[in-house]
Amino acid sequence: MAVCGIDVGSRTIKVVFLDTDTERILQFRKIETTYTPLEQCLKILNGLSASQTVATGYGRKLVQDHMNCESITEILAHALGAGHVYPECRSVLDIGGQDTKAISLNSSGRVAKFEMNDRCAAGTGKFLEFMATSFQIPIEEFGNFALEGKQGLSINSMCTVFAESEATSLMARGHRPEDIALALHLSVVKRSLSMLKRVSVDGPLVFSGGVARNRCVRELIEKELKSPVLVATEPDMLGALGAALYASRIERE
Repeated sequence: MAVCGIDVGSRTIKVVFLDTDTERILQFRKIETTYTPLEQCLKILNGLSASQTVATGYGRKLVQDHMNCESITEILAHALGAGHVYPECRSVLDIGGQDTKAISLNSSGRVAKFEMNDRCAAGTGKFLEFMATSFQIPIEEFGNFALEGKQGLSINSMCTVFAESEATSLMARGHRPEDIALALHLSVVKRSLSMLKRVSVDGPLVFSGGVARNRCVRELIEKELKSPVLVATEPDMLGALGAALYASRIERE
């Protein structure tokens, strides 16, 4: 018997199908959200059936209303997903397309405290994507490009428009694009870690969300914290996994 967790994010929709008895992942799917999220949800679920579905993400209410299923917050979903993959984790930093979440967990794996930046795209995947476009570099290659830079420059504004203006000004003064790109990545990391430190930095940290695929951001976080971070094979899957785990609990009750 399978249950389903669906995470409707601002950039992508993720789906995890889970075996109820073993909690083994049967299938993971991902699709762009686009401007028709409900249509995309129906498309990604096509041909799959589950005894129970739980939605999370910014579009969870849309799914809940149209599919008559339950929904949970992104905070709970990411805590459940991260704790399942890494039982030893005590904090989660999720940098997604348009928001950042910092979560601390207690010894039982429950949410102890959290902070969320969901009112501005500053310091999120959208910010890096916009900057990569300004540099005319594919977002998938932007992190590696930044790793070729040397530290020393700083980007003071996290507003996308002003940060681009700062980057353009630095280029006009003859600074290397790689150094500017590294400064942009470092500004994202410092903003994210300031949130995390207000929550907790005790114990192993799970870094999740699409930005966790960016090697430069990962390495800068590890350097700032002076400790390694845990990154899942599919770091943007954890929210959907957490929703599926919650669906499994409902099914067993």
